[in-house]
Amino acid sequence: MKRIQLIAIAGLLVATPALAAPGDMNVATFLAKADALRAKGAMALFSSDYKALKSEGEAAGADYRARLNAERAAGRPSSCPPKGAKVSSDKLLSFLRSYPEHVRPRTSMKQAMGDFFAQTYPCN
Repeated sequence: MKRIQLIAIAGLLVATPALAAPGDMNVATFLAKADALRAKGAMALFSSDYKALKSEGEAAGADYRARLNAERAAGRPSSCPPKGAKVSSDKLLSFLRSYPEHVRPRTSMKQAMGDFFAQTYPCN
């Protein structure tokens, strides 16, 4: 009996497409979810999409910090933000909207976060 259950679970795992890891959401999806949340007003705080977008932002930021640390170690940082720089959600959303609509589905939040910091905090 247990073997049949394990085979069934394994079959479901193979048949079900893998969920994207946090930070892999594309810009088009992120903006669509952000707009839907904004329309909900204060009720947005209770939405699962609120947590999903927060998780996406945190994962994209963590990926950016790791890449930047590696770039700094190699002597070629792509951006030079001041220590403790914070990202304003309004500025980030405005930046995400600057991507042409046909590019948004092909641009991950990880890439967009790197682009945001490179544009906002260029190195001299």
